[in-house]
Amino acid sequence: MEFKQLNLIPPLLKAIAETGYTTPTAIQQKAIPVILSGQDLIGCAQTGTGKTAAFALPLLQRLSEKNVHVQGKVMPIRALILTPTRELAIQIGENINLYRKHLKLNYCTIFGGVNQDRQVKEIKKGVDVLVATPGRLLDLMNQKLVFLDKIEVLILDEADNMLDMGFIHDIKKILAKVPEKRQTLFFSATMPPNIRKFAHGILHKPVEVDVTPVSSTAEKVNQSVYFIEKKEKIKLLTSLLKQFKQERTIVFSRTKHGADKIVKLLAKNGLRAAAIHGNKSQNARQKALGEFKEDRLKILIATDIAARGIDIEQLPMVINYDLPNVPETYVHRIGRTGRAGLEGNAISFCDVEERPYLSDIEKLIGLKIKVNKAGK
Repeated sequence: MEFKQLNLIPPLLKAIAETGYTTPTAIQQKAIPVILSGQDLIGCAQTGTGKTAAFALPLLQRLSEKNVHVQGKVMPIRALILTPTRELAIQIGENINLYRKHLKLNYCTIFGGVNQDRQVKEIKKGVDVLVATPGRLLDLMNQKLVFLDKIEVLILDEADNMLDMGFIHDIKKILAKVPEKRQTLFFSATMPPNIRKFAHGILHKPVEVDVTPVSSTAEKVNQSVYFIEKKEKIKLLTSLLKQFKQERTIVFSRTKHGADKIVKLLAKNGLRAAAIHGNKSQNARQKALGEFKEDRLKILIATDIAARGIDIEQLPMVINYDLPNVPETYVHRIGRTGRAGLEGNAISFCDVEERPYLSDIEKLIGLKIKVNKAGK
């Protein structure tokens, strides 16, 4: 199946094509038609299954079909996406930004731990989609800076995490302020009885969609890890890349800034690399990808969102410079090597702070990853 078979409008199809995606994931195939029809939905899906696009694409389409923008008038918030953590809020915001590129829709991401002024300024300009963590949202609502009385679509993402983190009372206060007549989308990685009961209490005749988690890693991938101090990572990376200099390698960085920094540090060591991430222009990303696919560039530094569109059949090596904080992301990253029956290597660097991430990854894949000694 292709995205165009899901009845998505041309501006969205164009944005999807620019990210490099061609085939919708299982959750996208199941959820997009339901959301486009205006029905409520319960989606049981883990992070790493393409869940964000499963709700972001149809949400943007529904809002654009009823585009109510009036010149010079500040428009009310029409969709609210609630999410438990700042990191996830930022990630969802980045996705919305990618997909709304050819639409006249605004969005804003709000979360705690930073000064509110910039976020408030954005809201005052008028936003169609608000991505928020519950604490900061309630705070701004109490200050009479955010009003939810015109919400058409409410999305709760990672609902199980939100309830585990004690946000239940905050969510109930927020729910009391949104219109009863609305579309509600409820996403959760797990669906124990208490979560299901809560979901059915706030949804109207929901359609349920379920996808099995991604947990299997390719058999032909040799996985190994180096326990290493953060400051030693660049030295080890340089040494490995020089050792395997004929091999095309994707190096994963958790942040855009980190990816750029790695490119600069490798250049100092005589290694040419290019970074691809959301802050790079489409042209720069395409150029780097083109050179990499044609084997004219051996080293590509990527963030997870930017790497989703990379489809290279023969990729001998993936290096996790930073371990991902979502275990499914690890499976996606290393799934880029060892394809079509060919052998591949997946090497991870793990500093002290990343040990819990490694433990979560090993639990998910049901495997103890082989430990390498530095210098071997």
